[in-house]
Amino acid sequence: MSKLPSPAVAVGAAAVGATAGAADAAVADVTDRTDAAAAWSQQAFAPEARAAVYRAILERRDMRHFSGGSVDPETLRRLLTAAHHAPSVGFMQPWRFIRVQDRSLREQLHAAVERERLETARALGQRADEFMRLKVEGLLDAAELLAVCLADGRERHVFGRRTLPQMDLASASCAIQNLWLAARAEGLGMGWVSLFDPAEVAALLGLPPGAEPIALLCLGPVHEFYEQPMLQQQGWARRQPLGELVFDQRWGQASALFDPVDPLASSTPADLAVSPAAGSSGQGQPA
Repeated sequence: MSKLPSPAVAVGAAAVGATAGAADAAVADVTDRTDAAAAWSQQAFAPEARAAVYRAILERRDMRHFSGGSVDPETLRRLLTAAHHAPSVGFMQPWRFIRVQDRSLREQLHAAVERERLETARALGQRADEFMRLKVEGLLDAAELLAVCLADGRERHVFGRRTLPQMDLASASCAIQNLWLAARAEGLGMGWVSLFDPAEVAALLGLPPGAEPIALLCLGPVHEFYEQPMLQQQGWARRQPLGELVFDQRWGQASALFDPVDPLASSTPADLAVSPAAGSSGQGQPA
């Protein structure tokens, strides 16, 4: 008759087995994560390509000062192709682009923007004079002017919009951002002008009922890009610390991704620097 192990031996053996099992599981977990990381890294761009993507994002500027010149058709087609490859809710592709080359039409659009500029100044109250010193558009100076419109018939696109109908605007904004980043990579400046009465611009551009203009994009060569966003450079506003804008679980709960925000550190001189090139007129020059 075989002899049974003592309880102490049995417990010890079980503990060793459990420890070995836990170790095996830990090794397997590390292996899985290593494999996942390896697969992830294989999908990543090369370091210099990744750096170029982030550079375009960080150096993109809303440009107001242009140097004339032209944009060749091949480059313009590339930029519009980049815009057309933006994501859209329900793949609705609501964007439409109108290239405005006629000088007279440009001047009419410029006049429409100027009228809204004056109305905006009145609405700003105490900041009206400060606003009027800002250069807010380059419609007559940029090599190209593109009007971006939301297409007519958008109501038939329900996928992703039944409760959030504004996702057509969000989708078109993605197309504009694609174009913006591609333009920066090409060395071209772009500025988004939204100071206009949509009904007036729709009439000038001959839009069908239901279509809506959302942007006048000034596009073309620039002497140089602003070192900082122009409105930050001229003291109109500053970029908020990211830690103030990211929450965990619920609105207002600070995210563990970031150190606690120091309210004094959030307004550093670098954040609020005003370029000497802005001059007393407030019109500003490229940084």
